[in-house]
Amino acid sequence: MTAIAITEHGGPMVLKPEEWPVPEPAEGEILIKVKAAGVNRPDVAQRKGIYPPPPGASDLPGLEVAGEVAVVGEDVKRWRVGDQVAALTPGGGYAQYCTVHETNALPIPHGFTFTEAAALPETFFTVWHNVFERGALKAGETLLVHGGSSGIGTTAIQLAAAFGATVIATAGSSEKCAACAALGAARAINYREEDFVLAVKEATEGRGADVILDMVGGDYIDRNYDAAAMDGRIVQIAFLSGAKAKADFSKLMVKRLTHTGSTLRPRSVAFKGRIATELEAHVWPLLAARKVAPVMDMIFPLKEAWRAHERMEEGAHIGKIVLDVA
Repeated sequence: MTAIAITEHGGPMVLKPEEWPVPEPAEGEILIKVKAAGVNRPDVAQRKGIYPPPPGASDLPGLEVAGEVAVVGEDVKRWRVGDQVAALTPGGGYAQYCTVHETNALPIPHGFTFTEAAALPETFFTVWHNVFERGALKAGETLLVHGGSSGIGTTAIQLAAAFGATVIATAGSSEKCAACAALGAARAINYREEDFVLAVKEATEGRGADVILDMVGGDYIDRNYDAAAMDGRIVQIAFLSGAKAKADFSKLMVKRLTHTGSTLRPRSVAFKGRIATELEAHVWPLLAARKVAPVMDMIFPLKEAWRAHERMEEGAHIGKIVLDVA
């Protein structure tokens, strides 16, 4: 099969097509003939050598795929050859075939293309766990989403709004802010022109945000404490501006804040399977009804994965970047 290998750590051009053996599914796994694969920031970090795959995972990048079941391993109960699935993978998605545990795969929502379906797993698993489980967002509360125009951000805006929350998003241009507003954000803040703390306070009549989803870090950490409401929950999922910062931790006590965070890739198959069950029950019906849908930015051929990484690192994208593998 053709796969996109990281030939050395470095810039996008280190991603090169190679011929790799087709993997064989272990017990409980399925082999997917990949039609499309999502591109995510952890792929970029892996390419640079700062986010290695967890033990036992493929060395190939790619954390989400959509395609058809080609082979079922022993003791697979749900899937049959020919079934169309979208799956969360610990690695190996940038290839024509990929194995995944059957519990980490979901049916492609009715009417979705393979490229749309490949844009679902990584962001929807991440948002569900961090916003609704760790952040415990409830209807009537306010969610602040940093990076609102990213794949994660566009997903978080839509899901939070669909479940009855008020959403405030930050983004770096008027075009990106307009996209956030079109997806359901009640307020979109251009962080290059406005202080998001003041804007959040104004939008919430001084209360602040009940939940903050942050992928920026750096000086946003202390500012998030200012923007949070009493008993607010701040969920950290990345540190694009650095993992070290000075912060006034007395705000945690005074406001009774919770600052938590998580990474998804190293979690167990069983943990990811539980999230898949929750998504199928609560979110997949919204997707099937097109009440929620991935925002598609650009699609690149598999062999031009380097272009997809360039697009992501330029930072101009809105929504998901996907590789066409078919």
